Amino acid sequence: METRVFWERFKIEIVAVLVLALLAIVGFGGYKFYSERRESAASAFLGSAKTVPDFERVIAQYPNTRAGADALLLLADAQRKEKKFMEANATLQVFIDKNPNHELVTSARMAMASNLESMGKPDEALAMYQKTAASYPKSFNAPLALLSQVHLLKTKNKIEEARLVCEKILTDYRESFWSGEAARQLRVLKPAAASTPAARSTVPPYLAVPGATPAAPTQGAGAPTPKATKPR
Repeated sequence: METRVFWERFKIEIVAVLVLALLAIVGFGGYKFYSERRESAASAFLGSAKTVPDFERVIAQYPNTRAGADALLLLADAQRKEKKFMEANATLQVFIDKNPNHELVTSARMAMASNLESMGKPDEALAMYQKTAASYPKSFNAPLALLSQVHLLKTKNKIEEARLVCEKILTDYRESFWSGEAARQLRVLKPAAASTPAARSTVPPYLAVPGATPAAPTQGAGAPTPKATKPR
């Protein structure tokens, strides 16, 4: 009786909820089917893309797909090969802005820093490497971002800072491939031992005559004195 009374009171609401749930399931299934078809078409289009215009078409037609993100990276690489470093960095920045959680974000930042070096902007490149290493310490690119700072610091004659960077790699990323290179760089950066000047041979003070002033050596001491010639 209670169930029947409940149904009679709320049957309209119950039916509405069931219809909405059914529509949501159908809609989600349709969206998933459409997304998979779209991803498949984008991947096929990207597979046939070879030139800069091809990559640009993939980006324009499939902007929110995985293939569209990959096309941005391929476009930036093509621009870099053409020495269009500013355009390449602009493309990489678009990739980062649209895909902040992509697994290749750190690779995009490393490529931007390398482009800045090629553009003759070592200070900006160094800042990019430092930001990448600090913002993504667990990334596979983190030790490389640190190591890439070393040659820039050496160029600025900041040897102690370069040494600290190498030591950080050896401490935090000991098991990485780059730790061996960091150890090699650290050996190169090791400061040379201070050379001590050779001590002059002097007469020990206890053999000197008290109060006597050491005589200055005469010129030609120890050599035979030439005989004076008599004038004819």
